[in-house]
Amino acid sequence: MPVSFYEEEKTLEKLKIGIILGSTRIGRVSPQVGNWVKEIADKREDATYEIVDIADFKLPFFGEGTGKEPGLLAWSEKLSSLDGFVFIVQEYNHSITGALKNALDSARDEWNNKAAGIVSYGSTGGARAAEHLRGILGELLVADVRVNPTLSLFTDFENFKTFKPADLHLGNVHAMLDQTIAWSGALKNLR
Repeated sequence: MPVSFYEEEKTLEKLKIGIILGSTRIGRVSPQVGNWVKEIADKREDATYEIVDIADFKLPFFGEGTGKEPGLLAWSEKLSSLDGFVFIVQEYNHSITGALKNALDSARDEWNNKAAGIVSYGSTGGARAAEHLRGILGELLVADVRVNPTLSLFTDFENFKTFKPADLHLGNVHAMLDQTIAWSGALKNLR
């Protein structure tokens, strides 16, 4: 079956991937990790990458408010404009942050049929937070990819504040981005 001009144009567009910062607390290090991932990603030229900081949207707690708050509308528009995601996830009390859970719950259809990579950090590399996030993403119809770069607060951060990643993570970040791009492109046809 021949591919229509419209379908061909859709596949030629660069995918748009949002690098979502999963923490809003003062003194957070997620912007350092997010910027590092973006610097790596931008050199690839296989998609358009942007930092999406949930702190910028000032989201009300899920279920509170009218649903028409400017932050919620802007959040919905931002998510709708993206083809996939890379979540920068920090482990708090063996799970994701409350701010990230609230941001995930503050949208529904905007997440559907997209892909996501996860870069996690914490005392155990943020592994438990990443696993919790995977379950939530499944419910939102987001396909999470297998490779998950895990960063240790003990070896990849100086004094737990300044991000200094070991070179060994670079290969995992590229593998995660490869998978995220492949799945984001495949799922775009479902939307």
